[in-house]
Amino acid sequence: MVSKEKKLYEVDLYKPIQKFFSKLGYEVQGEVHHCDVVALKNDELIVVELKLSLTVDLLMQATKRQKLTDQVYIAIPKPKYKMNSKKWHDLCHLLKRLELGLIVVSFLKSGPKMEICFSPQPFNKQRNKNYHVRKRKKLIEEMMGRNVNYNVGGSSKTKIMTAYKENCIQIASLLERNGPMTPRALRQQGTGEKTLSILSKNYYGWFEKVNRGVYTISDVGKKELGNFPEVVNHFLVAEAEHNEKH
Repeated sequence: MVSKEKKLYEVDLYKPIQKFFSKLGYEVQGEVHHCDVVALKNDELIVVELKLSLTVDLLMQATKRQKLTDQVYIAIPKPKYKMNSKKWHDLCHLLKRLELGLIVVSFLKSGPKMEICFSPQPFNKQRNKNYHVRKRKKLIEEMMGRNVNYNVGGSSKTKIMTAYKENCIQIASLLERNGPMTPRALRQQGTGEKTLSILSKNYYGWFEKVNRGVYTISDVGKKELGNFPEVVNHFLVAEAEHNEKH
C-alpha cells in the first residue's frame, strides 16, 4: 500500500503506464497536445488521462479526448476503500456509460503496478435496461401504487411515504373508524392483496390481533395516524366514494 509519508503526484502514475504499453509495442509519450499520456501503434491511438482521484473535471477532460480516439482511459491510484463496494461499482458503471476505460495504479514496496480494470467499449443501453428490468418494474409499481403526492424531491433526513406505508395507513384508518375487521372485509373496502401480509407482519406495530382472523388498530397506530392527515383524508374520500357505488 502507499506509505503515509510519501505524497503522491500525477506524474507518479506515468512511469508504470508508459512501461506497460511500451511492452505491448506502443510508442508512448507524455504531455502531447495537452494529453497526459499518448500511446501509438500503427493507426491505433490510446490516450490516458491521469488524476489522483476520480473527479468531474477528469471526466470532462477524458470525454474531450474521445474527439481524438475511442480508446480513452482514465488512470487513478488504487482507492483505499474496497473495490467490491457499492461506491466503486457505481463509479465503474458511470465510466462504462461514458465509454471510458479505467486503469488503477498500486504503489507497493516492490514498486508501482498498474492494472486495467476494463477497456473502453460501446455502452449497450438496451442490454442495460434488460438487465435491470425487475428494478424498472418495481419503480413503476411503486409510483403507480401511491395515491398521495406526499414526498418532496431532494428531501434528506425525512421519512419517505411509500406505497406500502400508504396501504398501512388505509388499513389503520378503516380499523379506527369501523372497529375490528377481517382481512377479507378490509379487501372489500379496497385495501388490496397485501392486506393479510401487512396485518400479520405488523411492521410498524399499528395492528393487534383480537381474535382468529380479526384485527384492530393498536394505540401506536392511533397515535401515528395523526401524523398523516393528508393520506388519511384521501382514503376517507375514497371510502365514501366506494360506499356510494355499493
